[in-house]
Amino acid sequence: MALVEGCRHELEILIPAEAVEAETEKVTKNIQGKAKMPGFRPGKVPAAIIRKNFAGDIRQKVLENLVPRFFDEKAKEENLRVVGTPSISDVHFHDGEPVRFKAQFEVFPEFDPAEYTGVEVPYAQPEVTEEDIDKRIEELRDSKATYANVDPRPIEDGDYAVVSLESLSGAIDPIKSDEVSVLIGGPDTMAGFTENLRGASPGDEKEFDVAYPEDFGQEKLAGRTIRFRCVVKGLRRKELPEVNDDFAQDLGDFRNMEELREALRKSIFAQREAEAQREAKDKLVEKLVDANDFPVPEAFVKRQIENRVEQRLQALSRPGFDPHSLNLDWNKVREAQREPAIREVKASLILGRVAEREAIGVTNEEVDREVQRIAQQQREPLPTVRKRLSEDGTMDRIASHIQTEKTLNFLFDKATKTAPEPEPEVEPETTSEEPQTEPE
Repeated sequence: MALVEGCRHELEILIPAEAVEAETEKVTKNIQGKAKMPGFRPGKVPAAIIRKNFAGDIRQKVLENLVPRFFDEKAKEENLRVVGTPSISDVHFHDGEPVRFKAQFEVFPEFDPAEYTGVEVPYAQPEVTEEDIDKRIEELRDSKATYANVDPRPIEDGDYAVVSLESLSGAIDPIKSDEVSVLIGGPDTMAGFTENLRGASPGDEKEFDVAYPEDFGQEKLAGRTIRFRCVVKGLRRKELPEVNDDFAQDLGDFRNMEELREALRKSIFAQREAEAQREAKDKLVEKLVDANDFPVPEAFVKRQIENRVEQRLQALSRPGFDPHSLNLDWNKVREAQREPAIREVKASLILGRVAEREAIGVTNEEVDREVQRIAQQQREPLPTVRKRLSEDGTMDRIASHIQTEKTLNFLFDKATKTAPEPEPEVEPETTSEEPQTEPE
């Protein structure tokens, strides 16, 4: 008899008396061969005495051997895909009688996915303008910039003041550096440094306060006013390379600027295309989750909740800080993750069912390519990486990830693309915050 409620199942299973007796004989003989009792040579204790003196051990071992076997046979007979380990209860075990027990467990949900081809998703091919390429070239120029020393003169905006710094008061931990470059008037330079160093000359020594805002990125400085002693040691100006064919050749296998610009166009397009497709795929999956209503195994939900909580703990982690020390109600934290976890589990099950329907599999070559990439990235021998990934279960996760990506690509290719809604206009900000940096 089977009881079904969502993904939860309960089976009442019977183990025939003959199977129980045969297993009891087997277990008894095994104990008999090892038992040591006064008055008997090792291995010669009569079976009746073994059964009497080791009744509890025999009973336990018989159940350990028979229950999983007969449960698996029953689940296979009823075509049940069991999730996790069953909970066993109501065990009836009496000499000469069949063993009866109940097994409570969860199964993979059986469902027919709603129509998954032709799903409408907003998507438009990205565009790359000449201004986009110009901006990327400026970023490349900046990465190739040099810093030339300038003859002593009063410091101006745009100069890099080379200074030594020492905190005199206000700091939790003393701050001291023999050489720091401070961009005067820079967007990421604290106003206190710009205002007090502008107009100073190499050789000058100054003392001044720098007030850090409450939301400053480094906790040891946030909300503090620190007094510094600063000695100006020199100044430098940033020099950018000219944009010409020599600049293109210095960046790689490009003969001229035309080839560099075309390569940048393709690179920017590929990046934007990947981002746009990922956003469209996410929306597509959200629609499929909304369109498919089915129960999900609680074991999967709990596992996904723990994954989400762990990811957030890692995001909070920083050197010397233990997120678990936060005064949080972790039960409420987990409960807050329940709904998104359920949707993520549903999404995974739907994609798996689509992959089954469409025979979307993973080849050994596809897995090997990913393993080779990992080996190159980690600079380890390929056989060593393959062995480690096989032993720790990562190889299976790699194959699952590849299958998921192939399934998403299939769904995206079959989707109906619609024009995205225009982005809402953003009101211009009327106030600006002070730049928030600290000396390096």
